[in-house]
Amino acid sequence: MTRVADETATAPADGHARRTTRTSYDAVAERYAIEIGDELAGKPLDRALLDAFVEQTAGRQVADVGCGPGQATAHLAGRGADAFGLDLSPGMCAVARRTTALSFGAADMTALPIRTGALGGILCWYALIHLDETERAAAYAEFARVLGPGGQALLAFHTSDADIAPGGSNHLDDWWDHPVDLTFRFLDPEAEIAALSRAGLTLTARLDRAPHPGAEHPSRRSYLLVQRPA
Repeated sequence: MTRVADETATAPADGHARRTTRTSYDAVAERYAIEIGDELAGKPLDRALLDAFVEQTAGRQVADVGCGPGQATAHLAGRGADAFGLDLSPGMCAVARRTTALSFGAADMTALPIRTGALGGILCWYALIHLDETERAAAYAEFARVLGPGGQALLAFHTSDADIAPGGSNHLDDWWDHPVDLTFRFLDPEAEIAALSRAGLTLTARLDRAPHPGAEHPSRRSYLLVQRPA
C-alpha cells in the first residue's frame, strides 16, 4: 500500500464547505450505498471506460479518489487493478470496507497522503463536483504530484441538466430525510481541461454523453482521461 504520509503534500483545506461535505456524506452513507451500489449495471459506457482505464494502468497501483462506498473501486479490482479508495467521508469509507475486501481510508483530495510519483492511475468519479475552482486546482496539482511518469487520471463529472448550465450549481439541505449541506456543481469541460493542463496533466481522451434514462440523474456528463508526461 502506498498510502503513506508525504512531506511534500499540502495541508488539507478544512474550511466550512469541506466539513459540511464530510458530515453530510457521513449522514447518508448507508442509504447512498443502497441506492447507488449497483449503479454500474445500468451504465455500459461507464463500465467500458473503467475497463479501458484498467488496461491503461495495468501493473501499477490505482487510487479511487472520492470513492464513496467503493462501487467503482470494486469494479476496478474485479477487472484486475491493484486499487484502493480514499474519500473525505469516514462514514463512506466504513461502508466500503464492510462491503468489499479492499482498502479504504479517509483523506482530502486536495492533500493526498500518498508519496510523490507513487501511483500509476487515479480515478475521480463524480467527486470533483463538490469542490470550487480553487479547490479543484489544488486537487489537480495533487493528482499531478502523486502520479508517476506516464500515470493517468480518469475524471467524471456532471456538465448540465434541464435546469442548470455548465458553471451552475444545485444545493441540497435534505437528502433521504437527512439534513445535509451539499453543493453540486456542473462543470465546463473546456475549463477543466485548461485547469488540468496548468497542473501539468495532458488530455488524451474525452467523452461527453447524455444520461441513461431511468438509471441515473438526468444530467449530461463528461469524462476526461489525462496523463502526466513520461
